[in-house]
Amino acid sequence: MNILVTGSNGQLGSELRELADRMESMRFFFYDLPGLDITDNESVGRICHEHDITAVVNCAAYTAVDKAEEDAGAAFRVNRDGPAVLAKAAKERSALLVHVSTDYVFNGESFLPYREEDPVSPLGVYGRSKWEGEEQLRQIAPSYMIVRTSWLYSSHGQNFVKTMLRLGSERQELNVIFDQVGTPTLAADLAHAIISILGRHDKGRTYAETYHYSNEGVCSWYDFAVAVMRAKGLSCSVLPVGSEEYPTKAKRPHYSVLHKGKIKDHWELEIPHWQDSLEKVLAEGF
Repeated sequence: MNILVTGSNGQLGSELRELADRMESMRFFFYDLPGLDITDNESVGRICHEHDITAVVNCAAYTAVDKAEEDAGAAFRVNRDGPAVLAKAAKERSALLVHVSTDYVFNGESFLPYREEDPVSPLGVYGRSKWEGEEQLRQIAPSYMIVRTSWLYSSHGQNFVKTMLRLGSERQELNVIFDQVGTPTLAADLAHAIISILGRHDKGRTYAETYHYSNEGVCSWYDFAVAVMRAKGLSCSVLPVGSEEYPTKAKRPHYSVLHKGKIKDHWELEIPHWQDSLEKVLAEGF
């Protein structure tokens, strides 16, 4: 398999890069800006042709949730138009397209884990742009898998865990929101899942699937912050506060737990609990 990974300098792309050398049956081609703009039809088509691409993993995304409210054009260009370009290229090559999406396609007002078939109600520009990107795949790509995830973190880039480690070492006390609930996802775990699926999928089959993937378990941002401090032995006190005390330009989902039964059943995946993954990665030197 010749696999194109877009957005390769991000959290998930970087984790896929670290796994690539171990995969003897797969050849990976990693691209990010400025080497590849996924909204450029000509560039995408050329790279797919040059490398004889048989599968694409799209990790590229506009993820600045608050900034998207003021820069909707950029968000839709990357999150909607980019997937459309990749879907057209995949169609030309009869390639599988794996696309990473988000829990923000739901409004967060549920009290049960969201299933793939639940009605969407995207939150803000970011959520709408990601949902419309999903729809582009469904309309264009001959074979696709959409993987929605949530609360992604890793040792690469900027994320909640890195912020908590920095603030926890600088401050004696920290306020963290307790009334937004979801599941942290270690990017390395998601990368392993994607690699496993790529290695086991039926190359003669056409796919049209939407999956949910996060680590197991449920917590609030407050619980997550407390776990980070404990795992690293930081003395910073974490205090729970309500969302109303931290107003943001984009609304955040109060509940974004994803039901993972489908992806586990289809691909026989064993998904680690979020605390186990957090403690492991912090112990290894985050």
